[in-house]
Amino acid sequence: MKILTVVVPCYNSQDYMEHCLETLLTGGEEVEIIIVDDGSTDRTAEIADEYEKNHPSIVRAIHQENGGHGEAVNTGIRNARGMFFKVVDSDDWVKVEAYQQVLSKLMELAGGDRVLDMMISNYVYEKEGAARKKVMRYKSVLPQDTLFGWNDVGRFKKGQYILMHSVIYRTKLLREYGLELPKHTFYVDNLFVYCPLPSVKTMYYMDVNLYRYYIGREDQSVNEGVMIKRIDQQILVNKLMLDSHDIYKITNKQLRKYMLNYLEIITTVSTIICVCSGTPEDLEKKKELWEYLKKRDWRLYRHLRLGIMGSTVNLPGKGGRKISIVAYKICNKFFGFN
Repeated sequence: MKILTVVVPCYNSQDYMEHCLETLLTGGEEVEIIIVDDGSTDRTAEIADEYEKNHPSIVRAIHQENGGHGEAVNTGIRNARGMFFKVVDSDDWVKVEAYQQVLSKLMELAGGDRVLDMMISNYVYEKEGAARKKVMRYKSVLPQDTLFGWNDVGRFKKGQYILMHSVIYRTKLLREYGLELPKHTFYVDNLFVYCPLPSVKTMYYMDVNLYRYYIGREDQSVNEGVMIKRIDQQILVNKLMLDSHDIYKITNKQLRKYMLNYLEIITTVSTIICVCSGTPEDLEKKKELWEYLKKRDWRLYRHLRLGIMGSTVNLPGKGGRKISIVAYKICNKFFGFN
C-alpha cells in the first residue's frame, strides 16, 4: 500500500499543472498521484496521460465529465489506494524538502501503536505582487512532534484556521465518514476540512511550510469579483457546513470552539460578499442566510450575530454597509482571503 495518495483536480490546467506534478513526483514510489481531468477542453487530458505513461507506478490519470472541484475530490477518495489522502490544486505546488519530511513522518507514524487521523502542516500564500509571503502556521496553538488530541489544542486566533492546504487525512476516515462533496460548486474545500473533524481523534503537527498556495489569477475562485458572481455557491457551502453537525452536541470543548470559529469566518465571508455586491438581490440573500441560521439554531445564530465579525458585517443602512466593507478590507489584508 502507498503511504499517501495525492489527488490533483484539473480543469483546463495545461499552463501550470506540470509544475505541480513535478514537485509531487519527488515523493517517489511511496506516493500515488491521481490526476483527475474534470472535463477539460485544452491539453490537460493529454498531459495527464503523458505523466501516467512516463510514471506508471506512481501516476494515474482519470478522465471524467465536468463535475467541478468537489466531484474531482470525490473521485480521488473513491479511487485512492494510499493510507493517507491529500488534495493539491493544479496551480499550487509543494516544497520538496518539507514534502520529504512529511512523507518520512507519515511512514514512521503508520508503523506505530496509535492510528493517525490527521496530519497538519503550514502553508504559504504565494500571492501575486505581494512583497512578503504570508505563512499560516500553528505552532502557537498545536503541540509539535507528538501525537495529540483535541484536549491538547490551544486557542486558535481569528483567521488562524486549518484549510485544505494544511491537512492530510487518513483515507479510511474520509470513507467511513461518508464525505461526498457537491458537484459544480466552488469553495467545497471548506466542507472537505470541516465536516470530518468530529471523527478526528489523533493529530500530528509539523512546523514545515509544505503547501504553496498560489493566489492572484483574475479567474481564481477567491478573487473578490469572482466570489460575488458565485455568491450562491458560497452560501450553499455555508449552509451545508451549518447542517453537517449539531454544533452544541459536540462534547469536546476545544473542538467545538474551533468549529464555531470556522463557522464564524465562513459566515462572515458569505455576508460581506453580499454586502460588497450591494445589489438588492444579494442583500436579500444575506438576509435569507441569517434567517436560515436563526430558524435552524437560535443559539448558534446568537453566537455568530453577537460575535465581533457578525456585529461588524451586519450594521444597518448604507453607512453600515460602508463600515462593513472597510472592515472586510482590513480583515482581508490580515487573513489573505483573495
